[in-house]
This record gives sequence, structure tokens and C-alpha cells, in this order.
Amino acid sequence: MNTAVEEVIERVRRVYGSWKRDTTVTQMRQDWDELFGGVPVHAQIEDVDAGGVKAQWVSAPGADTQRAVLYFHGGGFQVGSLVSHRALMADLSAAAHCRVLGVDYRLAPEHRYPAALDDAWAAYQWLIGQGFAPNRIATAGDSAGGGLALSLLLRLRDAGQALPAAALLMSAWTDLTAAGASYGTRADSDPIHQRPMIVAMARNYLGKEGNAADPLVSPLFANLQGLPPLLAQVGDRETVLDDSRDFVARAKEAGVDATLQVWDHMIHVFQQFPTELPEARAAIDDMGNFLRQHLAA
Repeated sequence: MNTAVEEVIERVRRVYGSWKRDTTVTQMRQDWDELFGGVPVHAQIEDVDAGGVKAQWVSAPGADTQRAVLYFHGGGFQVGSLVSHRALMADLSAAAHCRVLGVDYRLAPEHRYPAALDDAWAAYQWLIGQGFAPNRIATAGDSAGGGLALSLLLRLRDAGQALPAAALLMSAWTDLTAAGASYGTRADSDPIHQRPMIVAMARNYLGKEGNAADPLVSPLFANLQGLPPLLAQVGDRETVLDDSRDFVARAKEAGVDATLQVWDHMIHVFQQFPTELPEARAAIDDMGNFLRQHLAA
């Protein structure tokens, strides 16, 4: 047993376990910010308006201001924020030696699909307007944010626009139909994310008329040709394990330079716990190496 992982799981369970049927989404968002946002951040934070979308520059000391990671936080499109993911973005900035632009995209159920994708699009266009060449931009995200980063790439490609240089994914949610075999094979090992919860989040994001198999909703079902190099990290204990495994397999079949890292004993977005988990620190180092390799100097 990995004691450090079990202690992290218990912290997360205390928050999730406090939620009842009548818990408001406002309370859930506050709880998430308190769970992940209380970590000291060694980075400069600057609020910006990114094409009408709230965003923040997160810049670790020494970060190259000419290269950028466009980051989308996780949270099932309903919770999560720039507060909950600020420490992770700061760690990524330090590891990659560049700035991270965190996007405060609109959340469901107040704003259903395609609001989040529209905000991602606007933030990318704003970056281009600020003078960043596409080969100096990478997209990145965790969980729902990882799927959103991929959806943005697909929309850009289909619009004939130049794509960012790379994509970085952590426990990416690529299949909102929740059809992956790992929902069964990892059901006992995943402490939080079970299929009924995932299906409910997808329904809240899409609404009653939404199509979870739409390729811009679930990138797993898209034509993946022409995507930039990508690195996908996922924990072996996750029910969404196959969201990464199957996506990377399909990307490779389409000719994409895609790398999958499956981390033994790790849970959903374990990279958010670098103080407790040496695996998280190692994973962040790997992400930094990947970004430095693919972002133009």
C-alpha cells in the first residue's frame, strides 16, 4: 500500500463525502478551491481579459515571456477554477520555464456546451493577437480541461488555423459517453470517479439534447489526423484510464506523435499533490521536459 496516496485519497474523500443531494454547485466550487487552493504559490499572478474571457498569467521566476502554455482546469465542466489549479499551473510554469495562461472558462450548468469551447477559442485567438506564434504555444489541461484542450485543437484544425506546437494532458476526459472498459476494471481501485458520477457530469454539461458522442465533445471519436505532438499522463487506478489509453492509441493510428505515461498506483490528476507524492513531482518534471522540447526557443 502506498501510504502517501491513501492519505491524499482520504483528504479528497472528506470533501466529496460532505456533498449531499441538496449541496449547491456554489458550495461544491468553494470546497474545491479550499481543497486545492490553499497551497503556497511561488509565481507571479496577473489577471487579464483574454478576448472577453477571464484569465490569469502564472509566471514562475525566470519564466520565458515569449512562450506560453494555454491551460484549462479540470472539474467536470462544473467545478474547478484558477484558484484550485493555481499551484499546479505554477509548478508547470517552473518546470517548462515559460508562462502559463490559465483560462477561467464558463461552467455548467449555468453555461452549457459549447460555452467552454467558445471561451477556449477566444483565449487562443487573444494569445495570437498578443504576438505569440503558434509554435510558441502549447495547450494543456487536466480531466475535463484535458478534453477541452483537445477539442480546441480539433476546432482550430477544422477551421484551417495553425495549431499550437504541443498538447499536454493529465487524466484527460476524452469520452463523455463513459464507454471505456476501465470503468469496470478500475471501479474498485478508483476512490472517487465512478461511472454514474461521470455520466451525470456529462449530462449537466451537455443538457438533455446534447450528444455525448459529438467529436468536439468527446475527442476520442474525432478524426485525429494533423494534431501536434502530445503527452498524456494518467494514473493506473483511474476509471478514466481508458480515456487516455484509447485516445493515444487512436492518435498514433492517425499518425500523431503521441506518448502515453501510465503511473502505477496513482489516482485522478495526482499531479496536484507534489508535496505528498514523489510521483507527482516526477510527472511534473516529465511534463516540463516535454514542453521545453516542443516549444520553440
